[in-house]
Amino acid sequence: MNAQLKKGVLELIVLESVRQRDMYGYELVEEVSKVVDVNEGTIYPLLKRLTNEHYFETYLRESTEGPPRKYYHLTAAGVLYRDSLEREWKELTEKVGGFLEDCRHG
Repeated sequence: MNAQLKKGVLELIVLESVRQRDMYGYELVEEVSKVVDVNEGTIYPLLKRLTNEHYFETYLRESTEGPPRKYYHLTAAGVLYRDSLEREWKELTEKVGGFLEDCRHG
């Protein structure tokens, strides 16, 4: 997938994943990778920025497989931001889809 397209939808995918349930970083990398090809170097800076912007809260949870894990939880502001991104995504895909359809038949 084109890097610019991927960058545009990555926030929405991450926010929606955490809306479904709290997740830790590597778990998010695996979840997002089901949709778009990403790595830790892409996800962790995004998580840090979204946390700094108060869309996520973090907490530590003990792990049976090593040190405690930092989990991400969507805040009320994060839900509103996710919802606005989804509206923008739907509007954009409808406009682009309509444009392409008109070009094919026009």
